[in-house]
Amino acid sequence: MTASSFRLPAEWEAQHGVLLAWPHAETDWAPRLDQVEATCAALISAISRREHVVLCVADAAVRARAEQALRRAGAQEASIRLVAVEYDDTWLRDSGPITLVDGKRLRLTDFRFTGWGGKFGASRDDALVGNLVVRGVFAPVEHVRVDWALEGGAIESDGNGTILTTWRCLHQRHPEQSREEMAQLLRDKLAAQRVLWLEHGYLQGDDTDAHIDTLARFAPDEAIVFQACDDPTDTHHGELARMREELAALRTPEGRPYRLHALPWAKPILDGGRRLAASYANYLIINDAVLVPAYDDPADAEAARIIGDAHPGREIIPIPCRALIWQNGSLHCMTMQLPQGALT
Repeated sequence: MTASSFRLPAEWEAQHGVLLAWPHAETDWAPRLDQVEATCAALISAISRREHVVLCVADAAVRARAEQALRRAGAQEASIRLVAVEYDDTWLRDSGPITLVDGKRLRLTDFRFTGWGGKFGASRDDALVGNLVVRGVFAPVEHVRVDWALEGGAIESDGNGTILTTWRCLHQRHPEQSREEMAQLLRDKLAAQRVLWLEHGYLQGDDTDAHIDTLARFAPDEAIVFQACDDPTDTHHGELARMREELAALRTPEGRPYRLHALPWAKPILDGGRRLAASYANYLIINDAVLVPAYDDPADAEAARIIGDAHPGREIIPIPCRALIWQNGSLHCMTMQLPQGALT
């Protein structure tokens, strides 16, 4: 059997669990730790009712705080495994493993993590997957280290060989490489047949250089859910309108247009004059449910409805995410799903 029989599953396929890291006082969360801990507890509690959770904790004190918060949130403790391991930050979408599947075989693809192009220190996050392997977190599966910078939030998979990404992000990470060179590496390492690129789309307050998971997401039955902006006075309006045109021009492998679901636009959320990146596209699909960001905005309910329409048959669970966007991410950025069979 060859490597080409592997594939990168879609997020809506069966999951074994979700990987997260608990925020603590030695991370950038320190000034608002209580707020972000409450959000993390709500997020983990919702996941734990439907699948396993692997929760990284930095030390015994962090473990104790996490356990206390999770009990208060009503989390299913039997579904949660706490693992002592070092980490720099809590955005495990970007430092966690990208897991390929081939029937019952799995491959943990461990790309180099550079702190979003060298913006932040990342040596412990770059070693995270290997350290979790050593600690016996994962089932006996193949672990492949790839010496090429890529974050999980930079790619979307339809589970059928198509990868969606943004030129802005990957060009920033690899300015010396051509588009075709990067596309070939993605096809090789992610067992994909094709790569679709978006030229437009960004959010103020996002320091990932336009991760796709803040902008556009694959959904079942040849659909794409995307963040729109209906306010012509907003600085994002023109850029997101051009992204919408790009999405409308994309075609499935069979030559059909994708069904598009436009998400509403939250009113600007500011923190000391700094605009925060409040994207509804940054939702997390888990077994039988979708966890959707809520920003205490009138658009929250409409965003949840649209995401529910795109993912029929799943319970829609809002998670308050204002505390998360203070550090430039939302709930999808905090999590990395693991396919069935990935965990011990």
